[in-house]
Amino acid sequence: MSFPNLYYKRTTATAKACYICYKPTTVVLATIDTSDFLYTCTVHLSDHGFATRVLEPESENKIGISVEEIAKLREEWEEKQRRKKEKEKEKEKEKADKDKTTDGEKKEDDGKSEKSSKMPGSLSTSGSLTPRPTHEKYILHRDIFALRVSEHRRRRQTSQAKDLAPRLPGAPSSSLS
Repeated sequence: MSFPNLYYKRTTATAKACYICYKPTTVVLATIDTSDFLYTCTVHLSDHGFATRVLEPESENKIGISVEEIAKLREEWEEKQRRKKEKEKEKEKEKADKDKTTDGEKKEDDGKSEKSSKMPGSLSTSGSLTPRPTHEKYILHRDIFALRVSEHRRRRQTSQAKDLAPRLPGAPSSSLS
């Protein structure tokens, strides 16, 4: 049972002792499936004798959709939102006509509908595409990683020994006389 030497930097809510210096820290290096994790200080992450950060090549778009396709989808979505607002306004006008309320009340309703229609459309259309933040990737130094693997091996062997111990025969209790 081996795991890859690729750890992701994450933060936790509670501080625990650092793997190296035992100071409280909230930074955790964990494998993708969290089969192994260790708390480390940020100072140790900059130490090349402990871990090295993996730099990924900057790609324009990680999801594989071109900028033109995104712009097209955005325009379609905005058009749907405009149609939806127009339908809502028509419904409100019909409702106002059916109610046959006074002119003062109609003006108040129109003012309210204009304010509410401005709220959903307040999304910025000029927003630049920002990539989703991902966790920083680190590779442990080969000696530190070997310590982690041997620690996991030791834990697995002790758990197997505890499982096997009840099935082994006991020592003789009678004397040899």
